[in-house]
Amino acid sequence: MRVSLVILVGTSLLAAAANANPGGSGGSMGSGGQSPSASASSFDAAAEYRKGIEALKASRFADAKKSFGRVLEVAPRDANSNYLAGLAAAGLNDLKGAARFFERAAKADQNLIPARQDLAVTLVKLGDRAKAEAELAKLKANQAKCASKCPQAAALDKAVAKVSAALGGSPQAQIQTRPSLLFESAKLGDAAYLVAVGLINEGRYEAAIASLQNAKATFGAHPDILTYLGFANRKLGRYEVAESYYRQALASAPQHRGATEYYGELMVERGNLKGARQMLAKLEAQCSFGCAEADELRRWIDARHAPAS
Repeated sequence: MRVSLVILVGTSLLAAAANANPGGSGGSMGSGGQSPSASASSFDAAAEYRKGIEALKASRFADAKKSFGRVLEVAPRDANSNYLAGLAAAGLNDLKGAARFFERAAKADQNLIPARQDLAVTLVKLGDRAKAEAELAKLKANQAKCASKCPQAAALDKAVAKVSAALGGSPQAQIQTRPSLLFESAKLGDAAYLVAVGLINEGRYEAAIASLQNAKATFGAHPDILTYLGFANRKLGRYEVAESYYRQALASAPQHRGATEYYGELMVERGNLKGARQMLAKLEAQCSFGCAEADELRRWIDARHAPAS
């Protein structure tokens, strides 16, 4: 069944009412189907992430670092949260801390070019030219591979120029602690999320993942986005990656029925029926009068036991 969307254009966000069941699964997303800017989790890592961005925009770096630190307790390997925490640390002139965050961000997402760029610039400021030059070499290698044709082409060109300037002693090579428009705009994030839902309906999972990553840059560890990332990666056979996203979604929102259902389905696919039944029991405890997520997961488990015809 396809995801059915009704788009409501408001003053500051796009809201979507959805029967969110990608790829034919019967479960709905636990947020009630709203776009990420309009829904929240129990801990609300997404709200904390947005709070951190607002603090960065206002140059309240200590507040920003605190907010991103809380998000990283839920999603420690999230590239965007580590990168923004690095910007906050740089704003506090904690260059060693900034370098650690930037390095984690670059390791978590090789396509997050600003993280590697700012890591290199920070290393120059710390006097570690050898490591900075190594980061520049990685950027140049990616730039050559890209040959001005990949989506990161402009970011790579900018990063190579900025790091080269820093190594050349240019005082203009500073770290911009204000987040980019991609991180700031809830409207852009909602739009990316809605595009991703459509792509999932079309079975275009790689493209959906790219769009979901853009939404995640805006909203951070939002359980709906993480659940869809898990679903798309699962459809591509990337079970370890999918499990990681489902776990992050449930860490952010333990009662998220969509993530619980899909994680259970993944367990069925991997032959872990004991784990799938645990996910089903969790759903049944939440759904006193029954719910689509529990019904669908129960069908998956029963089908695994059904005799071959």
